[in-house]
Amino acid sequence: MIEVRGLGVRLGGRAVLGDVGMAVPDGAWLAVIGPNGAGKSTLLKAMMGLLPHDGEVLVGGRGVRRMKPRERGRLIAYAPQNPLLPPDMTVADYAILGRTPYIPYLARETAHDREVTRSVLARLDLAAFADRPLGHLSGGERQRVVLARALTQQAPILLLDEPTTALDLGHQQQVLELLDRLRLDDGLTVVTTLHDLSLAGQYADSLLLLSQGHAAASGPPQDVLTEPLLTRHFDAHVQVTHPHGRPVIHLIRPADR
Repeated sequence: MIEVRGLGVRLGGRAVLGDVGMAVPDGAWLAVIGPNGAGKSTLLKAMMGLLPHDGEVLVGGRGVRRMKPRERGRLIAYAPQNPLLPPDMTVADYAILGRTPYIPYLARETAHDREVTRSVLARLDLAAFADRPLGHLSGGERQRVVLARALTQQAPILLLDEPTTALDLGHQQQVLELLDRLRLDDGLTVVTTLHDLSLAGQYADSLLLLSQGHAAASGPPQDVLTEPLLTRHFDAHVQVTHPHGRPVIHLIRPADR
């Protein structure tokens, strides 16, 4: 389990997050949602130990902040929303960077590291792209490569910041279906931020709604994606339907238009 207790973050003297808490069981998928500026990306960075914060982040009851970076990297893999993708670097060279927590300082990757990378690329249908430069990939292919680097860490917890950003509908679905299949096959615990509320409701086991840096609601998708909560925190006119038992969000034009 990964657990967050009383997490708070201040950036530039301003409180970005305050007293946020959550618990994600092994093998579960939690999606963090909220309006722009609510602190979603900041939450994931703090959970990874990339930002100073109050409160605690625990993995299996152990504090993440007290772990050495290499130990933390073997437990948690993090993919930022806009990762640096050197255009001339090949797919294989980028993906094997995920093995960094296992490679001693001043040493090179081993045959095992290369085999792990090859296996991950094959599972993500990227084997044919291994020698292709990152600058020659489509948006959907780049997202799979970012996921590949995270998976080569072989960490039981994945923190993914907007894994479907800038993708069209088809590629969004492909990436999320792939992520869900890998989660179920490998027993991974997944925490994502997702901008699309309907996608969050379709794929995640539970949701955390952030608003103005605080947890406004949490629980199963049908308890969080309600018309009153979405109207209040997103300042939007919406209708929520449940065509397949999962909530789908529809924007509705105001009646006075």
